[in-house]
Amino acid sequence: MKSPLYIAIPLVATFGLTACMDGYDPNSKTTQGVALGAALGGITAAATSGDNDKLAKVAVGAMIGGAVGGAIGQRLDQQAADLRQDLGNDDVKIVNTGSQLIVTMPQDILFATDSAVVVPSLQADLRKLAYNLQDYPNTTVQIVGHTDNTGSATYNQELSTRRATAVATVLTANGVATGRVHAYGRGEDQPIATNLTPEGKAQNRRVEIVITPTSA
Repeated sequence: MKSPLYIAIPLVATFGLTACMDGYDPNSKTTQGVALGAALGGITAAATSGDNDKLAKVAVGAMIGGAVGGAIGQRLDQQAADLRQDLGNDDVKIVNTGSQLIVTMPQDILFATDSAVVVPSLQADLRKLAYNLQDYPNTTVQIVGHTDNTGSATYNQELSTRRATAVATVLTANGVATGRVHAYGRGEDQPIATNLTPEGKAQNRRVEIVITPTSA
């Protein structure tokens, strides 16, 4: 009887061939997801010996993991591409981590100073985001507000929460199910740049929309 490791190898090759046929891109999250699942399965199987049943389970698990990872990566790749095309706004950053999409909107384009009312010019972009989320319904959406360190920590926490809630309200008002959307404020606690320069402060004032695929 052949070792499950030898059974796994042609299955991994099949995944690789499929990726090539679909238009292989080593930098795509789809390819990375498949490769990661296959690599982890191969390493585990190679490091295990003497128990064919366990090896078989490892091989099957690796194939399932690779398929699921590839499917999620492909879905996120497509959603990110659609969203970039819909928005066409260079001020909005869209990052595909492989397991999530993180859409970052500077608060300076979303809100006037000390305001939690979304400016009219950005409401159109949020509507486009809402439509994109409806096209990809099997996700949850976390909206996280961040500020710089100007003012008191208490005020910044409250302002970031109000701003995150304002963004969530626009999304749900445009058709995104309320059960999918959760809004939080982090105030000045999670800077991504220095607060010692105006440029750094501007980067820290942001709203992050974190889109996470569900198992469905």
